[in-house]
Amino acid sequence: MTTILGIETSCDDTAAAVVHDGRVPRSNVVSSQLDLHAQYGGVFPEVASRAHAESISAVVNRAMDEAGMDYEQLDAIAVTQGPGLIGSLLVGINFAKGLALATGAPLLGINHLEGHVYSLLLEPKSADIDFPVVVLIVSGGHSELLLMTSHGEYRRLGGTIDDAAGEAFDKVGRLLGLPFPGGPAIERTAQNGDAKAYRFPIAQTNSPYDFSFSGLKTAVLREVTVQPSGRGQRRRLRGAEKRAQLRDDINIADVAAAFQDAVTEALTRATIRAARHYHCSEILLSGGVSANQTLRHKMREESRLPVRYPPLALCTDNAAMIAAAAHYRFLAGHRSGLDFEARSSWRLSEETYAE
Repeated sequence: MTTILGIETSCDDTAAAVVHDGRVPRSNVVSSQLDLHAQYGGVFPEVASRAHAESISAVVNRAMDEAGMDYEQLDAIAVTQGPGLIGSLLVGINFAKGLALATGAPLLGINHLEGHVYSLLLEPKSADIDFPVVVLIVSGGHSELLLMTSHGEYRRLGGTIDDAAGEAFDKVGRLLGLPFPGGPAIERTAQNGDAKAYRFPIAQTNSPYDFSFSGLKTAVLREVTVQPSGRGQRRRLRGAEKRAQLRDDINIADVAAAFQDAVTEALTRATIRAARHYHCSEILLSGGVSANQTLRHKMREESRLPVRYPPLALCTDNAAMIAAAAHYRFLAGHRSGLDFEARSSWRLSEETYAE
């Protein structure tokens, strides 16, 4: 039995949560910076780190108050070590180190991607994981396909070779004039569209478990914008995303639906192919893009295996998932010293905590 305070500041959400036994959130506080970054059409790193610094103390205090806990009742303090924006990560890490030093509680630096995996166990009455499983983590910064054979044991099968799925949603959303973040905006717009109105490509990669969305983004760009002609066309096309002039005959809802269909089909195909090849018992779907209802529907309809995904509130970044992952690391004897550093890039593998 453990009670762990989790802290998450990997990108633009300042979050803290207290989780009991890796399964029961006693509190889960998230302070969103969405309004701060909407004007930029994406996350502005310097703005994000400054906002974290301004709000983290209040967020952690609120999480402890809502949980009805004192610091001496904690078994450990867990914080996202990476991957993420360095400036944002450092705010959370330094705050967690200060708490650990002041309270004497053990400290654990946790991989953000592993947090997304364990967000699935925070669903009420969620069953234990029946290994082996395939895990698809899809968000604005990550698209990873993993084979998970036990707690803490992962093999990376594939992932994006260019844009992450969520990043592609954001870029195409911006191209179509939709609000940030692009994923929810495209999903809402696509509800009134015809996915068969356009046929966008699904890239073929060297590995059956890799994804590529850069070509799909370019195909949408070519389809919906007035194209430059003559010399220098390629250079002007690359800049067209920022100053695109949409064609008058384009139906935005149809484009959104067709684009969403292509992205979710690519993710679904690779995931089901991996689950079959490795004789998995179920498919775990997590990350911000796992909230997409088209992706969930396709995965359920096309897979013969059970498909599990987090509650909508836990798909995006939160600290409960960091505390949940820390529970299993704590039981395995993992501890972090006060000298560990933030990691902007950090793949999830069996060697994750040994590197």
